[in-house]
Amino acid sequence: MRAYLIGSGLLTAITSGITLLRGLRNDEPFTWRTALAWLSWGITLALAIGAVVDTRRAKRGHLVAGDSPVAAKQQKLLKQRLKKSA
Repeated sequence: MRAYLIGSGLLTAITSGITLLRGLRNDEPFTWRTALAWLSWGITLALAIGAVVDTRRAKRGHLVAGDSPVAAKQQKLLKQRLKKSA
């Protein structure tokens, strides 16, 4: 689980979220640019979590959607898991 939490995508999403929260502390008005930044952060976080879920599913031998970036490595991840358990 530790490998998932320190993944670059998730770490980047958390860091950008902290940056957005710091921006709210300043007494600047909430503009459309701020709304787009929050929307972008939400999408980035969802994609990072989705990648973690897909990687975990592939390692456990479950099918992963074909549009996932993990789909190409699915067989390799399963072989690694089988090798560890043997």
